[in-house]
Amino acid sequence: MKLPLTFVVLLLSMYTFAQINDPQDAVQKPFIKLVEPAKLQINVKASKNFIVGSTCKTCNLNINGHEVKVYPTGAFAYELNLKPGDTVFNLIAFTAPDKSVNKRLTYNYIVPPPPDTVKLLDIATIETLPEGNLFVMPGDRIKFKVKALTGCTVVANGHVTLYEMTNNKMPGMYQGEYVVKETDSFLVSKIAVSITDTTGKTVSKQSRYWVSMFGPLAPNVAITKGRLCHLLFGLGDDRLGGAKIGYLDSMVLLNVVGKVGKQYKVRLSKYRTAFIDEDSLQFLPKGTFTPESLTDRWTVYGDSAFDYVQLGLSARLPYQSFQLVDPSKIVVDVFGATNNTNWITQLENTKEIKNVSYEQIEDEIFRITIELKHAQHWGHSMYYKGNTLVIKIKRQPENLSLKNLTIAVDAGHGGSNTGAGGPTGSSEKMLTLAVALKLQKTLENEGTKVIMSRTTETFFDNKERILFYRDSMPHLLISIHLNSSADPIRVAGTSSFYRYIGFRNLSNAIHKHLLELGLNDQGNNGSFNFMLNSPIEYPNALVETLFLSNPEEEMKILDNSFQQQIAEKIVQGIKDFLEGCKK
Repeated sequence: MKLPLTFVVLLLSMYTFAQINDPQDAVQKPFIKLVEPAKLQINVKASKNFIVGSTCKTCNLNINGHEVKVYPTGAFAYELNLKPGDTVFNLIAFTAPDKSVNKRLTYNYIVPPPPDTVKLLDIATIETLPEGNLFVMPGDRIKFKVKALTGCTVVANGHVTLYEMTNNKMPGMYQGEYVVKETDSFLVSKIAVSITDTTGKTVSKQSRYWVSMFGPLAPNVAITKGRLCHLLFGLGDDRLGGAKIGYLDSMVLLNVVGKVGKQYKVRLSKYRTAFIDEDSLQFLPKGTFTPESLTDRWTVYGDSAFDYVQLGLSARLPYQSFQLVDPSKIVVDVFGATNNTNWITQLENTKEIKNVSYEQIEDEIFRITIELKHAQHWGHSMYYKGNTLVIKIKRQPENLSLKNLTIAVDAGHGGSNTGAGGPTGSSEKMLTLAVALKLQKTLENEGTKVIMSRTTETFFDNKERILFYRDSMPHLLISIHLNSSADPIRVAGTSSFYRYIGFRNLSNAIHKHLLELGLNDQGNNGSFNFMLNSPIEYPNALVETLFLSNPEEEMKILDNSFQQQIAEKIVQGIKDFLEGCKK
């Protein structure tokens, strides 16, 4: 049964209010509920650890005789500085001597032993970099790192000498690299590494991953598929994924020159390569021409809603865009394009485009520069219409009042994606929804049209969110999140995030107002590689309201009135952003 939105808001308000205003507090039975650690017997390899959880709101708590602060929500956090061996911690929660409960934790802190050297003629480990199975071409580098017996001769692939790193604290670490040559004929096989001692005795082992030449008969031209395929700068990775260059339209031609693991390496120009996931490509038959084109007819014009730059090409080539400020410009690099332009037709019906120019910055990179009339970037999109590259530019709204705008509000996480957790067992997915619903209501009271990614407790994939907003085309997007830290005691505060410099003013304006709530300053952070900050179509900001892992800040965000204050501060920040756009 689908509940009315007002009823959902009421339920969430009752839930959060009850978290800190339980009328039964005075008669609560003592309990201890731990979120960290998850077990009673804990093996650790670091001296610093934390006990985090909750007890009854009227309880006192002792850990090994030390009084521990219990917050009005019942939350607590206690820091441990362990010594090697077993340490027992007795937790006692009580309201009176005859009303208590206890829990016993045993920590076993084992100091990791220092890395040991290889004692016999042997190879302990072989690393090849880039890591993973490799398809390589002439000019590619393969790096080797081997741990083996010190003072020996180590050779990879029969002829690549590896050198013992004498400046390394541990003897027996060998390194070297090899540049693939035209004459190499790697088969799909693992690389043999041999070690020979001073007596001539040799031991050989194989690498974990295989290497193969990207052969002359292999298809080397592919097209992108789907609506969200993206190029990566390199093979680096973190919890947000590798650093993205940007998204590409479907059926864009790419010159494939290798593969590392599940990432194809593509050549964009003579000196520029990138990587793309294997699921984003479909290979064309061998013999398909390498992607390239002369530039053709240009048109710059506007319609009733947008301005456009159209560049004629003979093939769908890959591209990248970025923003400049002071003065505001959109710069688009088209890879594989060569200038053949004699003029640019610029019609007088554009309202945001001030001027368009181009230059051939190097072979195979054709740069388009679009000067904007307003200081603020309002977003742009890029796609192909046939083989014509279209750059669609949003105009600054004529009326910069909230009642004239459509704003997207994204409640982070949801469903099986719970996000961060608090000491009392609170979840990020529920609290972001509570704040997002209050933000929705506050904006609607200003006359704003609000688009919500979710209004109920449900899962909504980030890729689906991006496509949803791309199709909805809001003026702005605000994504609500809560932060978390391994240190629940010292780390606290609010932060905001943006990726593109042209959207910085939005997140910065919101961040300044959130600091008025007395929260620590964790910064307005740029170049953020998160999916909801990746769209170029509209200004967007991700708000990490505070640290849910911190008991005091969890107490604040569980408070219904504090959630409302956050919503109001975000709206004030949006108003300041809009006011700045008028200058």
